[in-house]
Amino acid sequence: MKKEKPLILVTNDDGITAPGIRTLIEVMKELGDVIVVAPDSPQSGMGHAITVSDTLFCEQVSIKENFNHKEYSCSGTPADCVKIATQEILHRKPDLCVSGINHGSNSSINVIYSGTMSAAVEAGIEGIPAIGFSLLDYSMNADFEPTRKYIKTITNNVLKNGLPKGVVLNVNFPKLKEEEIRGIKVCRQADAHWEEEFDKRTSPQGREYYWLTGKFINKDEGEDTDERALRDGYVSVVPVQFDLTAHHFIKDLKNWTLDD
Repeated sequence: MKKEKPLILVTNDDGITAPGIRTLIEVMKELGDVIVVAPDSPQSGMGHAITVSDTLFCEQVSIKENFNHKEYSCSGTPADCVKIATQEILHRKPDLCVSGINHGSNSSINVIYSGTMSAAVEAGIEGIPAIGFSLLDYSMNADFEPTRKYIKTITNNVLKNGLPKGVVLNVNFPKLKEEEIRGIKVCRQADAHWEEEFDKRTSPQGREYYWLTGKFINKDEGEDTDERALRDGYVSVVPVQFDLTAHHFIKDLKNWTLDD
């Protein structure tokens, strides 16, 4: 009896025509049956936003000729794409959801704001093993070729071993040639943050407006962080959980006087 290929849902936050998702689709087609549901326009920094006060459109599209998988363009957020894929488009629960390849790193605190990772988290919430892939290169002309073999390795391991309930993988690639990448490191999320500022300006009509700017500050000197791995030329893999409970603080919190 012929074994059924795994069904792989592919999405992203840079939009369905972005070079990163086109590379990810090509790699996934080597591993299983692919279906694509991705935003019709860039959705970077959307986090886990979902569409609740507007209509949502999703239609089948042909981005590239002579391909044998279906692709759908969605007017919503990355999380919307996963929701509509699993509830309206797919005939069965996918074996895997992959999101990316994002133009720009989603290491450290960036995972909170990332549409790429929110799509993966949404899949995880629905019980689907999921991986978010990002490249530390913000250019739309970024070279994704060096990521291919590592994506296959990590994906094959997830398909073989599965992931624990409530856990998804956050994978980030350094901006290096394939021969310069030193390997894969399993890491923790670095304790870093953005020091943000608003650049206040005035329009020709006299109306004030703002551009969000800032600097990324990483004072975490740990050798086991994703930022350190990327700096040292490794692919970082961080297991991410979406249970945000601070379990270590529950005992202390119970000692507070909260019943007055």
